[in-house]
Amino acid sequence: MFKFLGTYQVTPRLPEKLEKLRELAYNLNWSWNQDTKYLFRRIDRDLWQETNHNPIMMLAKVSQERLEEVANDDGFLAHLQRAHQNLTSYLTFQSWFEKNYSEKNGFTIAYFSAEFGLTECLQTYSGGLGVLAGDHLKSASDLGIPLIGIGLLYKEGYFQQYLTSDGWQQERYERNDFENLPIQLVKNSDNQTLVLSVSFPGREVFFQVWKIQVGRIPLYLMDTNVQNNSPQDKRITETLYGGNSETRIQQEIILGIGGIRLVQALGFKPPICHMNEGHSAFLSLERMRLLMQLNELTFSEAKEVGYYTNIFTTHTPVPAGIDVFSNELVEKYFGNYYRNELKISDKEFYALGNINRDKDASVFNMAHLAMNTAGLINGVSKLHKVVSKKMWTSGFKSVPFNEIPIDSVTNGVHTKSHLSLEMEELFTRYLGEKWIYNPESSEVWERVDKIPDEELWRTHEKRRERLVAFARKGLMFQIKQRGGGLSELRTAQEILDPSILTIGFARRFATYKRATLLFHDLDRLHDILFHPKFPVQIIIAGKAHPKDEEGKRLIQTIHQFAEQERFRKRIVFLENYDMNVARYLVAGCDVWLNNPRRPLEASGTSGMKVIANGGLNLSIMDGWWDEAYDPEVGWKIGNREEYSNLDFQDEIESGQIYSLIEKEIVPQFYERTSENLPRRWIKMMKNSMKKLGPVYNTNRMVMEYCEKFYLQAHNRRKILSAKNWEKAKEISEWKKNVIANWDQIKVSNVTTDKTDSVFVGDNFFINADVYLGKLSVDDVEVQIYFGPSDRFDNPEAYAAVPMKLKSKSNSEDGMLKFSGAIPCLTSGMQGFTIRILPKHKLMVHHFELGRIYWTQK
Repeated sequence: MFKFLGTYQVTPRLPEKLEKLRELAYNLNWSWNQDTKYLFRRIDRDLWQETNHNPIMMLAKVSQERLEEVANDDGFLAHLQRAHQNLTSYLTFQSWFEKNYSEKNGFTIAYFSAEFGLTECLQTYSGGLGVLAGDHLKSASDLGIPLIGIGLLYKEGYFQQYLTSDGWQQERYERNDFENLPIQLVKNSDNQTLVLSVSFPGREVFFQVWKIQVGRIPLYLMDTNVQNNSPQDKRITETLYGGNSETRIQQEIILGIGGIRLVQALGFKPPICHMNEGHSAFLSLERMRLLMQLNELTFSEAKEVGYYTNIFTTHTPVPAGIDVFSNELVEKYFGNYYRNELKISDKEFYALGNINRDKDASVFNMAHLAMNTAGLINGVSKLHKVVSKKMWTSGFKSVPFNEIPIDSVTNGVHTKSHLSLEMEELFTRYLGEKWIYNPESSEVWERVDKIPDEELWRTHEKRRERLVAFARKGLMFQIKQRGGGLSELRTAQEILDPSILTIGFARRFATYKRATLLFHDLDRLHDILFHPKFPVQIIIAGKAHPKDEEGKRLIQTIHQFAEQERFRKRIVFLENYDMNVARYLVAGCDVWLNNPRRPLEASGTSGMKVIANGGLNLSIMDGWWDEAYDPEVGWKIGNREEYSNLDFQDEIESGQIYSLIEKEIVPQFYERTSENLPRRWIKMMKNSMKKLGPVYNTNRMVMEYCEKFYLQAHNRRKILSAKNWEKAKEISEWKKNVIANWDQIKVSNVTTDKTDSVFVGDNFFINADVYLGKLSVDDVEVQIYFGPSDRFDNPEAYAAVPMKLKSKSNSEDGMLKFSGAIPCLTSGMQGFTIRILPKHKLMVHHFELGRIYWTQK
């Protein structure tokens, strides 16, 4: 077999007048700018489709004659000038961050994620987690937040899906041609390819770096397919979520440790790191190593700096969704690292991968590593915060449930990225351009009422028509690919009806999402779909993980139902769900169905994408819908019930879906005025836009991350690093002292001023003697913890108030007298106790040390 002696890159010779096309193509701002996308489409509409909307590949394939032709087209050149000016204006306008936080010098966030979903031609994502990460970068760009993205570049990316004739999912892996993607190799100061490395057992593994410009935000992706590596190591970043457990730990070492080394090499030195899921949690170890090496800090001092400047976002509602590695595998890759670089014992190291402080674990948990090294932790919806607390209660023993330090920032979507061209033009016409720059503004969305009902409805109908045309074309392609006959192709041309109620269901085919729930009663479903006056149709899409046999069976079941003669014209399964398929679905569906098993949907974002497009949600009260539901904006399935008998649950909830469609959704959709307008339906569309539009977008989400976490972490970093890390050293020593002397604490002689009943509005006064041993009053907070004496199942019913030092004891026993008062706001039998917590002004929360003193009788 021959081998090439060398390689060379051929690039299109753009006429000088078209050079600005290159700049536009390499900034992914075009992916959410309809005018720029139209500019590229003008060059060659068919080629734009053929290249999966990839401007770099299109420019490489388009003929030189066509380039010369458009270079002499005054209309095209005017369009090019306008698009370039729009990009320049976007990159230079005064942003939200610049207006509000311009004094924040040195403020940079490094945002780490295993996947980024930016646009369909970049296969660097598998599903919702990646699209959310991509939307996070886009909104950070819109808001002007100084942020850089860090991830991996996969040669094959996630798989391309196709179905066999019997509906079984097959996977096809297409190798990405990086040279023909809107990405560029990063060069060093000598204009050579930047190559960095990490240590693996017995060898160095090297990686090069590619840059994607996402508006104002640079995204850097690491790639191990470099000449210096062995064939095996070249394949580390070959496939997203591929390989075995060892492949995963290798990828996560590159992502976390390699990512921090990349950030250092680029000269960013960000004070704050945000881990989007636990895949990148090894970054916390490398941050400690660098702090120790560059600033001569001890391990415990470096750990404190990292703890106060790392943010961890969990997207997982079940332990099975978290990466865990055997201690033997971790030892193989980190034995030398923690002994020689971090200079800690094996017990100290493995404790980092386990939040259960009182027992050893046989596995190293990546979410636990993130939680132990990040002081700021959040779930991705209000309900998911509660679910996460339940999942990790064992790591916060003796901490009241409502005080477990896990916060929430509900997910959103980047509105412009998921909005149809027609709806965008409608919004600009009636809402003005403010909706583009301030999609989080309720005031802007209130202007939706100015849109005439007829215009809104006709715009939405046009998108439904396009969805049906897209589905037909997609189905015909699927049939041809698997060798179907002419009769099948003729049938495909007649499936679906562009004028009838259309329900969409598209997501990852995990079993808990219950894709087949709608098929629980086939006869009843048939009656709904083929009602003689009020018909309904369903379009379904989604992929199962290659190793998820149950998920594949769900797809096969739906495919087989859709192939039955009785359902053929009303049910379609679209293969190879990606961002392009999603764009058609969310823009054209009337109703978006979501029926996971509560509470297993951490957030979900697909339903958010239909909001601005005029779609309405029909969903289980889970994830984001649990906090968003309002009868004026959509429909709920059930009432937050959770079942132990899952078959019974499916029977009940499928029946509720059928009833909602039959009794509420269908009548409202088909109730028409003399102008053939469904006025009540349109009102609900507008209510959904007005109430949900300003909330469930990533501009609001990223602003919340910034103001809740990023700024807090930045301010702590400044305090910790001042005067040669004086405060970092101080809090490290303080924590050691508190832990060493905590067991000396005692509370005695608890008395109250009143023994009889007190009235609502009164204060109930309590006194206590407290012994702190070698700890000082400034080291702790003494609190009265109180609430109903019979409501232990409701932690929200309880609260705490601080006690104040009243005086020192006259005796030599070291007792301190504290006093406090409980405000009596509600009637009934109440209880109280005394607790003591560590206190330091730099602490994020009282439970960092895992120490609480509860007074016992």
